[in-house]
Amino acid sequence: MGPFTPVGRLRPAARPETAMIVAERIPEVRRQVDEARQREETVRLVPTMGALHAGHRSLIQTARRDGGFVVVSLFVNPTQFGPGEDLARYPRPIEDDLAACEDEGVDLVFHPPTEEMYPDEPKTTVHVADLTGGLCGAQRPGHFDGVCTVVTKLLGIVRPDAAYFGEKDAQQLAVVRRMVADLNLPVRIRACPLVRDADTLATSSRNRYLSDQERSRALALPKAVLEAGGRIRAGERDAAAVERRVRKALEAADGVELEYVAVVDPDTLAPLETIGQQVLVAAAVRVGQTRLIDNCLLRNLDDRGEA
Repeated sequence: MGPFTPVGRLRPAARPETAMIVAERIPEVRRQVDEARQREETVRLVPTMGALHAGHRSLIQTARRDGGFVVVSLFVNPTQFGPGEDLARYPRPIEDDLAACEDEGVDLVFHPPTEEMYPDEPKTTVHVADLTGGLCGAQRPGHFDGVCTVVTKLLGIVRPDAAYFGEKDAQQLAVVRRMVADLNLPVRIRACPLVRDADTLATSSRNRYLSDQERSRALALPKAVLEAGGRIRAGERDAAAVERRVRKALEAADGVELEYVAVVDPDTLAPLETIGQQVLVAAAVRVGQTRLIDNCLLRNLDDRGEA
């Protein structure tokens, strides 16, 4: 198995002396950010849909360590959910989320109602071509348009110097990076390592949907992608062979419905034939009614496959 950041290594950040601010309205967010700028503080944004878990905490902790004024958004964005997806039942434990933000030393929480972000039917959508058509985009048409649109709105509202995204959502990370580059948005995108629970399942707000039996079955997903990473480190260079092994393992797993396996370049998401210096092995499955994604990301590989 490859390296990962287990939950047990996470430590709460030191609480700042000032009280955490919770804002529901855009003008208040902008006022607080302007005041932080006047204090010559760097502004850092962690965009989330709430239901915070150890992965989110790791993003916040990284932002806190980087220093400055840390903003966390808690907004379940309806435009990135397709028909039949879990918008209505998506967890919204706001009191727990606020407590977690306070524990981690967040300066400002932006928790807008839907009508604050979308007061009217939107006529503008942000679309990134090519990078959004495959992987999760093939299963969730329109999803990344919703992601890019809301991220663009959040960047415009908060105007951060840096925004923090997890490598678990590897396609989202690549898409957001390309969007920011193409639109010349003045923000640094900070990628943070995927965090896993003690049983190796990638942390996700949707993990709470799993029964104990389903969770046990879901462990086939991290096992398959991490073993693929191990073979690549051992020198495997045939992308098709890696994909076949992951696909075979997941298709054979009891109670696991495979959606896709991909071996791609992590920046362009283009399929690879021969693995070079970097590779993303990504997969998505359904276990019961729950959709799960996972990946193994390797960069700076040498000729022997070692990172």
